[in-house]
Amino acid sequence: MSDAPAARLQHQVSRAAQALGKHGVLLLTLAAGLVPALLLALLAGGVYDAVAEEDGVAALDQPVLTAAQSIRSPGLDTAVTWLTNLGGTIGLPLLSAAAVAVLCRWQRSWTPLILTASAAAGSLLMTIAGKALVGRSRPALSDAVPPYEYSASFPSGHSLNSMVVTGTVAYLLFLYLDSRWARIITVVLAAGFIAAVGLSRVYLGHHWLTDVLVAWFLGLAWLAILITVHQLLHARRLRNLPAP
Repeated sequence: MSDAPAARLQHQVSRAAQALGKHGVLLLTLAAGLVPALLLALLAGGVYDAVAEEDGVAALDQPVLTAAQSIRSPGLDTAVTWLTNLGGTIGLPLLSAAAVAVLCRWQRSWTPLILTASAAAGSLLMTIAGKALVGRSRPALSDAVPPYEYSASFPSGHSLNSMVVTGTVAYLLFLYLDSRWARIITVVLAAGFIAAVGLSRVYLGHHWLTDVLVAWFLGLAWLAILITVHQLLHARRLRNLPAP
């Protein structure tokens, strides 16, 4: 981490430690990360229940797919397919590998690689487990844009993986960048990419809306846990540094 953000964070941790006690900062960080993670997991569970019972938010699946079909065109289909491939099994690893390589060289640290690899591994495991557990069928091939996909539909792997990997890289950039505007732009671009990849899955008829929603909720929950663990470790390290 660059000197200015590190100094500011160190100063904030020192002040919080004085106010909350020796272990107060760690407990506060833990609560700040795990509480939203729990809430997001509960939301994902609610969507799963709706899918299993075919009610609630799942009732939007077919109307949303029908609306997506109504705005399709050959040119738009090609553009959205290109976009969805950026969040797929080839595009996303290549983009994230390039970003992580730049971050590791910039910071002269293996932290970006370790954190992003952990994020991706957890995301992949959740995708595989979710598809095996639910076994939901994708929309009919007649409603989809080729090339067709045949694996289980729930949750959307593109949506989950892009949320976790892109979110992790954006989090690291948020820590490393000094400019407030650069941080804002980073968050906006990351959120836009995540949203675009997820919605592209519905537009192309490769996933139902609820597949994407539960992927986003699970991805955010996993991100919250990863960031919490990283912040806990970082706060403990900074506690052992001299005051600025």
